[in-house]
Amino acid sequence: MVASRAAPVHRCRASDTARDGGSLASVGTMAGDGRHATDAVSRVREACLSLPDVRERVSHGEPTWFAGGGKAFAMFADHHHDDRVAVWVAAPDGAQGRLVDDDPDHYFVPPYVGGRGWVGIRLDVPDVDWDRVGQVLQDAYRTVASRTLLRLLDPP
Repeated sequence: MVASRAAPVHRCRASDTARDGGSLASVGTMAGDGRHATDAVSRVREACLSLPDVRERVSHGEPTWFAGGGKAFAMFADHHHDDRVAVWVAAPDGAQGRLVDDDPDHYFVPPYVGGRGWVGIRLDVPDVDWDRVGQVLQDAYRTVASRTLLRLLDPP
């Protein structure tokens, strides 16, 4: 009998301390193949893990971020069924259409989750607006987070 091992989970809380010499473990370490060790995934990870009680784990072969361990709000996509490096994010009602219509060079309807309103953000273009990516990731988190987590994000 061979024992299987679940993918590692990173639980991020305000009291967390950095690991591995001052930085979080790489997605390559998490996924076991090292193919995602890019600036893009590092920047997406940093933005996601800055939000309250976000957990990261590999899902469908890609690093994915979950609000409180429950619902996914962002998934890195390194040529995941297409030729793009991107992040797919949950989006509030109507946001997908507006983003894709306004800026089709940076936003797209991703496969699989696009039918549920998710939007893809291209990270393989030269002029990525990382501040805007951070805002969209926060909106994605708000889309799926519980009221308890939202209170942590927006204290009274």
